[in-house]
Amino acid sequence: MKIQIRILIVSLFISSIFPIASNAQSVTTSGILWEPVDIKRQNLYYGPGGAAMRPNLRRVTLIRRETGGNNLKYRIRDASGRVWVAKIADESQPEVAAVRLLWAIGYKTEINYIAPTLRIPGKKIYHNASLELRPPGADREERWSWDDNPFNGTNEMAGLKIMMAMFNNWDLKDDNNLILKTANANYFVISDLGSSFGKLPVHSGIILNRIGRSVNDPSDYVKSDFIKGTREGEIEFSYKGKAVNLFEGVTVEQGRWLAALLTQLTDKQIADAFRAANYNATSVQTLSRAFRARINALSRASSGSMAAE
Repeated sequence: MKIQIRILIVSLFISSIFPIASNAQSVTTSGILWEPVDIKRQNLYYGPGGAAMRPNLRRVTLIRRETGGNNLKYRIRDASGRVWVAKIADESQPEVAAVRLLWAIGYKTEINYIAPTLRIPGKKIYHNASLELRPPGADREERWSWDDNPFNGTNEMAGLKIMMAMFNNWDLKDDNNLILKTANANYFVISDLGSSFGKLPVHSGIILNRIGRSVNDPSDYVKSDFIKGTREGEIEFSYKGKAVNLFEGVTVEQGRWLAALLTQLTDKQIADAFRAANYNATSVQTLSRAFRARINALSRASSGSMAAE
């Protein structure tokens, strides 16, 4: 009975953070990518799950080891009965921060938190593991494509692509894109944002895009380039990665739409996203300033004041 009540509470909570939207531009008959939110009221420390959904790690039960992907993952149950996938990787911290920054401006995301210390029975003690919620009643089997989706050509899809460049997320493959199907609607999310906040590869393309890249490296992130400038009404990005072609044709107008959202974020909100990922004080400051600098660069480019050389 207690487990059923917990499942009902979690289901109601998921419905509350993923409501049906009828007026947002990114709502189609196929699903929801983005909805307008009151950005100033978004709590980036707790993120999309809020304080109420934080994992209770007083007692952890191992369900199984997760297969697939390049990182060590376990499916666990916390003391409240909620099920999580724990990722043990350098990608854990950037993923938690990136989720909060996307969610802050209206994009649909997973619910996740960082566990500074995670003790899994029969396994090791892990540090800075990300915990991603597996809510009941949510189907996670279907993927969506960057090249072929219901939102191509919209401000919202262009804005999502720009956010990937802002994060230096070099791993833009369709396998990382998930349609989270619930009783209310189908939500288009990026389920893996871990390859962020580091350095982009030296080269684009399939073979050479592994050279020089990094993740979760604030010093690399702050030194990397973001926007080259604008040309003929389009923004030219410095992005290199698996899907560099995705950034072709992003317009100044689309950049202006995203900049209008991002400039509403306060410095505290941005810093809270990185604090939530358990970065130390120096890294929080480095990453927050670098992200703010990218917001400012996007604002300048979308105002037409950054001509490409």
